[in-house]
Amino acid sequence: MAEATSGRSEEEFQDLLRRLELALEASQIGVWQHNITEQELLWDPQMHKLYGTGLQERKVPSDVWVNALHPDDIESAVRDFDMALERKGFYNSQFRIILPGGEVRHLRSRGHYYEDAEGAPSFIGAEWDVTADVLLNRELTSQKAIAEARAVALEQSRARIEHAADHDYLTGLPNRRYFDRRLAELRKDASVETLAVVHIDLNGFKEINDKWGHAAGDATLQSAAARISGAITANDLVARIGGDEFVAVLVNVGDIERLEAIASDIFSRLRRDVRFGNEMLKIGASIGVATGQTSSAGNLLAESDVALFQAKKLGRNRVEFFTTQLQSDLQAERRLADELRLAPVLRQIEPFYQIQVDARSRRIVGLEALARWRHPERGLLSPVAFLKVADEYGFTAEIDAAVLKRALADRAAWVSQGLSPPRIAVNISGRRLADPDLIVGLRALRIPRDAIAFELVETIFLDEPDEVVLANIAGIKEMGIEIEIDDFGSGHASLIGLVKLKPKRLKIDRQLVTAVTVSEEQRRLVGSIIEIARTLNVEVVAEGVESEDHARILAEIGCDELQGYAIGNPSSEKETAALLKSAQAASHSRFSAHVAAHATGSAGRGSDHS
Repeated sequence: MAEATSGRSEEEFQDLLRRLELALEASQIGVWQHNITEQELLWDPQMHKLYGTGLQERKVPSDVWVNALHPDDIESAVRDFDMALERKGFYNSQFRIILPGGEVRHLRSRGHYYEDAEGAPSFIGAEWDVTADVLLNRELTSQKAIAEARAVALEQSRARIEHAADHDYLTGLPNRRYFDRRLAELRKDASVETLAVVHIDLNGFKEINDKWGHAAGDATLQSAAARISGAITANDLVARIGGDEFVAVLVNVGDIERLEAIASDIFSRLRRDVRFGNEMLKIGASIGVATGQTSSAGNLLAESDVALFQAKKLGRNRVEFFTTQLQSDLQAERRLADELRLAPVLRQIEPFYQIQVDARSRRIVGLEALARWRHPERGLLSPVAFLKVADEYGFTAEIDAAVLKRALADRAAWVSQGLSPPRIAVNISGRRLADPDLIVGLRALRIPRDAIAFELVETIFLDEPDEVVLANIAGIKEMGIEIEIDDFGSGHASLIGLVKLKPKRLKIDRQLVTAVTVSEEQRRLVGSIIEIARTLNVEVVAEGVESEDHARILAEIGCDELQGYAIGNPSSEKETAALLKSAQAASHSRFSAHVAAHATGSAGRGSDHS
C-alpha cells in the first residue's frame, strides 16, 4: 500500500513539473539560477530564446549576461544585482539587451536569494520580455490622461487606432505623419533650443529585395530601425518615412562634434551585416544631416535631404552635412539639369568635329563628333559644362542620340556638296547600349554602312557584360557600324573583355599619351598596348596629341591614327565641310601631279628607247 502511494506521489510530482514547464513555455518566461560561489549561470531554453543565443546548453559562461546588456544599462543592472546580493533578499531589475542582430529588447528580471543545505548562496529567478510594454508606455505618456474609469476601454481602443495611423506597421517606428507633427511640436517647445535632423537612406536594400525576396527586405528594415533607435536617446525621435528611408530628430544636440559622433555611430551600426536565416545580408547607408535653432528649423527636413543627395552623389556610404553653399550649388545644378533635359528636343545639342589622321601620311581618315550645347543665354558650352550633370541625371542617352542624328544630317549635306566624308565616331552611353529597342531605332535612321563608328567607354565592356548589351553590339556590327573603345588604358578594361568585344579600333587614353615625349617607360607602355592590339587585329588611335613631337613618337611606335589639338581643333559643321573640301582638293592635286609626272616619265623613257 505504501509503495502504491509512493508511486502515485511520484507521478503527481512529475505531472506537476510538466504542468509548470508548459506554463513557463506558454508565458515565454525564462528561468535562471546564479551560483554565487562558483560564478556559474544556469539557463533554461526560454532564456536562450530571450537572448537570441541560438544555444540549448543549460550551463552558460558567467559573462554572457553582462556582454548582452546595452552599454547605457550595464551600470544600473549590475548595481541592482549587487544590492540584492548584499541584502540577501529580493532582486528586481529592468534593463535593455542588444541581440546578435543589433535589435534592442527590454527585459524584466526578478529573483530571490537562497542558500542550499550546504550553505552555498545562489539566486534563482525568472526573466521575460517587456519591450512591447515599454514601447506602449512610452506612447501612452504622450496621450491625454484617461479622464474617467468607464472610458478606459474606449480610450485604449482610440490609442491603438491612433498608433496604427501614426506608426509604420513593419518596424513599429513613427511614420511621416507622426514625424511632421512631432517636429512642429518640438519647434514650439520652449525647452528645446536646437534641433538636428539625420536623414538616412539604406544602400543595397533594392538588391536584397530583388535577390532574397521581400521577407529579407522586411528583416533588413526591422534591423535598421532597431539599430538607429539604439543610437539615440529617449528624448529623440526616429521615424520611417519611406521604403528604405529613415529620419531621426535629435533634441538639444547643439555641439557639432557630438552630432558628428551620433551620425557616425548610426552609420557604423548600419554597415553591419544583417542575419537572415543562414545568410548575412550586406547593407550600408547614406546620411545627410542638418541642424539649427528651433526658430529657423522649419526647413530642416528639406536641408537634410539636400545633404543626403550630396552623400549619394559623392558615391554613397558616407555622411554629409548641409551648408548654404551646398544648397546654392545644388539649386544651380538642378536648374541646369532642367534646361539640359529639353536641350535635345529643342535642337540645342550639336556636334563639333575633330579630325583623325593617318599617323604617317597625315591624311584625314576619320572624324569624332563631340557634343556641344548651344545654350540660349550662355552661348556655346563644351562638354565640361554639362556632361557630368547629364550623367548624374540620366540624360546621356538622349544627348548621344541627338548628336548621332545631327552627324548623319551633316554627313548627308557634305555628300550633297560632292564631298566624300570619312567615318564619323559618335559616343554611345552604357544606358543607351542597354536599351532593348536600340537596334530598331538605329535601323530607322538608315545609317549607311561604314559611315559611323560607335565609341564605347572602357567601363561598358567589363568581363561580365549584360546580355542585352552583347546582343546590341552584335546588331550594331551587322549594320556596318564599327565599334571603338574610348579611353583605353584608364584602368577598367581587361584583355578578356577586349577579346569578347572584338572592336575595330581602340583609342589610347590621353593620360597615357601625354608623357610619351618625356618618359621612356610610358613609351614602352603605349608600345605594349599597340602590340596587343595588333595581335588582336585591332587598329590604334592615339588621342590627346598636343605637339608635333607627340605625333612623331606615336607614329614611330606604331599608332595607326592620331587625334588631338596638334592635329586639329573641334570645329563646326561648316568649318569641317571647308576643311574636308580643302583636303579633298589637295588630294586631287597630288593625284593629278602624280599622273602628269608618270606620263612625262613614260614619254621620256620611250624617246630614249627609240
